Amino acid sequence: MAAWKVRGDAGRLLPVITFFLGAAVTGAFVFLGATMDMSWRFAAWGNGARAVAADEAKPFAELAELLKNASMEDNTVIVTSINKAYAAPGSLLDLFLESFRAGKGTAGLLDHLLIVSVDPGAHETCRSVHSHCYLLRPDNDNGAAPAVDLSAAKYFMTKDYLDMMWARNRFQQTILELGFNFLFTDVDILWFRNPMRHIAVTSDVAIASDYFNGDPDSLHNQPNGGFLYVRSMNRTVEFYRRWREARAGFPPGTNEQHVLARVQLPLTRRLGVRMQFLDTAHCGGFCQLSDDMRRVSTMHANCCTGLGNKVHDLRNVLRDWRNYTAAPREVRRRGGFGWTKPGRCIR
Repeated sequence: MAAWKVRGDAGRLLPVITFFLGAAVTGAFVFLGATMDMSWRFAAWGNGARAVAADEAKPFAELAELLKNASMEDNTVIVTSINKAYAAPGSLLDLFLESFRAGKGTAGLLDHLLIVSVDPGAHETCRSVHSHCYLLRPDNDNGAAPAVDLSAAKYFMTKDYLDMMWARNRFQQTILELGFNFLFTDVDILWFRNPMRHIAVTSDVAIASDYFNGDPDSLHNQPNGGFLYVRSMNRTVEFYRRWREARAGFPPGTNEQHVLARVQLPLTRRLGVRMQFLDTAHCGGFCQLSDDMRRVSTMHANCCTGLGNKVHDLRNVLRDWRNYTAAPREVRRRGGFGWTKPGRCIR
């Protein structure tokens, strides 16, 4: 304000004043944009674009608080889901958590892991072994939890399995609507290194593939929704909405990743979503087993059916990893380490 008092300097001060006015206007638009974006998220909360009443938002208050407590600095949360069978002693949950503790630089990531239980028994187990647990209830999650018993192991492509997969898909959309990025990981995936270093900063969606074709940008890769990163943005929420909407155009019994494989090309082009497929050398599995233990970040028991088979072969994987990390550095550098061939899983 003092500068305006020196009238003789007005000409020289004009560029300076213009600069600050421009900066102020730019800041106002940035604030307005952020406000509009947050308003959009809450307007889109639900099956259609509409404002959310206070009583509708209430069921998500616990989830929002848990996501906030588990989130990283950039609002990213690692999420997995379990039922009572997966959470039983010696089952998949035990192996999953043990892999984080045995991995290189992965133990700290457990602070950012939210475990979603689909039945009370699994939730009780979760609370006894982990700090961030959420129970997905059929009566308070806007269709995200199906009204069927999901506590037992579900066999691939059965009706209950499909209900569970599409419920998971709707729940992931809810996380995005709440303003959080997520990295979803199936509980039959072991973590040995931080896989997030392989996700490009420009990617809106990064997803695993059972058989990687060598090109991370190729939409001819077949997606595997068991390992999936999504950034919370207007276009990714709309991507999810249209993905779920596309289900109606497929025969009953079609799972969510088969639908995605068919619609990922038109949806990414129409919405401007940047999609990345992860190299199986880093984020791999039993379908396309990588033998280079120096590069692997995660190992998925894909191409494998049956809970007992998955547990058996993942135990071998965890044992192989421990043998590798226990070897002297010079021995590890020479290579020669590999995974025990899955003995019970279909390849």
